[in-house]
Amino acid sequence: MKMNKLEALEKDEIELIHGKTLELLEKIGIKVESEEARSLLKENGGIIDNDTHFVKFPENLVLEQLKHVPDSFTLWGSDGSFNVEINTKSTNFATVGTPVKIHDPTNKKGVRKTVMADTIKQIRIVDFLDNVCCSHVDVWPNDIPYLELHYHAIKAWAENSVKPYGLGCLGRTASQDMMDLTSIIVGGEEELKKKPRLIGFFNPVSPLMLSTLLLNGLFIFAKYNQPLIIAPAASAGSTAPVTLAGLLIQSNMETLSSIVLSQLINPGCPVFYSTMNAPMDPRKGNVAWGSIETGLITIGAAQLASYYNIPSRGPGLVTESKCFDIQNGYERFMTLFCAANAGINYITCAGTYESSLAESLELLVIDDELIEIVKRGMRGIKVDENTMALNEITRVATEGKNYLMLKHTSKNIRKEIFAPKLADRNRRSIWQRNGSKDIIERAREKVEQILDNQKGPGISNDVERAFQEYYKKISSRTYEDFQKSEGMDKIDGTKLPGME
Repeated sequence: MKMNKLEALEKDEIELIHGKTLELLEKIGIKVESEEARSLLKENGGIIDNDTHFVKFPENLVLEQLKHVPDSFTLWGSDGSFNVEINTKSTNFATVGTPVKIHDPTNKKGVRKTVMADTIKQIRIVDFLDNVCCSHVDVWPNDIPYLELHYHAIKAWAENSVKPYGLGCLGRTASQDMMDLTSIIVGGEEELKKKPRLIGFFNPVSPLMLSTLLLNGLFIFAKYNQPLIIAPAASAGSTAPVTLAGLLIQSNMETLSSIVLSQLINPGCPVFYSTMNAPMDPRKGNVAWGSIETGLITIGAAQLASYYNIPSRGPGLVTESKCFDIQNGYERFMTLFCAANAGINYITCAGTYESSLAESLELLVIDDELIEIVKRGMRGIKVDENTMALNEITRVATEGKNYLMLKHTSKNIRKEIFAPKLADRNRRSIWQRNGSKDIIERAREKVEQILDNQKGPGISNDVERAFQEYYKKISSRTYEDFQKSEGMDKIDGTKLPGME
């Protein structure tokens, strides 16, 4: 018997959240900053308030566009040798694109800013791991100019990994570059559209806003049929209602409105119904991703995604811990267990800690083992003629044998009992003889072994030349060019990295 799925909502509560979501989308709507997006919505029945830029979504508009969303799709790697099926039944695991610093025991703070060399190492390790199917510009290269970051990330991915890759919907210009560059790698735009290689992160701005910059990127990703992760990242109590039911309704409004846009751009464009929502810590005011409430929110999101029959994405392996302590361990395992056993189809954040702002290559390989443990748990207990072992019990009782002597044991032990490679199960004397190493030290040794042995697919000389030529265009752009191409005098009221 497989383990029962975790549920946080009754069927009538899911339908109530759905109904109230449609009611509020039609009554108050979502602020849509992009004129292009507002025009598309207006053409299809959206009601625009030209003063506030809020768009009301009639119920029939939402329900009609939800019909187009596929319940499964295939993601492909850079050279086409690797693919993974995403659907509403399976569970896959990946990383996440937020860390801006990395564990470094030689630094007095224990961390330092991430650089491109770290980005490449992380891509290579993910490529080697058995249970992590995709990476997502997870290590932000602080030594690369912001306007060139996507170029260097795509090139590093193509050279070093056969798995898919994820990037943010970083505006129209960068997103188009991503499509052009990936088309060069895979042999053309049609091949890219037919066999998606990239995942686009699209984050609604809570509460209830879709920003121009990310909408510009969403248009490009949807046009090229690349899967989109629609990921609200609200904090219960600060950017969403403090009650989890209220948060789920607001998040559902943000998610469904974004999905509607993706389907209007390209009916059938694959999407993930996603959550990166978490509570605000009542005492500190900080996000608390490693909390039990994050687990509950993720379970609720899994149930809503199932209700809409859309593949889901949610966080696991998240923690607020700033070091490798028991808090780090129990929070990352708790959130992973909640997400996996709720039925989330694409679980992210492997290798991160400190609210996913920090990366650890050691944690990344540990997480690969934690995932394997959870996958074993999800299989549950199988009961059949072989596993009941009636003959073996009888033989041990009547023939004086022990179970170590029986073929049944050798035949089934690897199938039935998970044997960890990093967790130490030796007796103390053997552990001491081997250097009294903790799991972080053993994981560090594994990281070094992977980096010594992993070999990526590389890129051909023709692709290298095409990339060098394309880089001339990217490197010549200024921030003024960028702002003009995105159609904004100001980028959401903030300055991008590197802007004076």
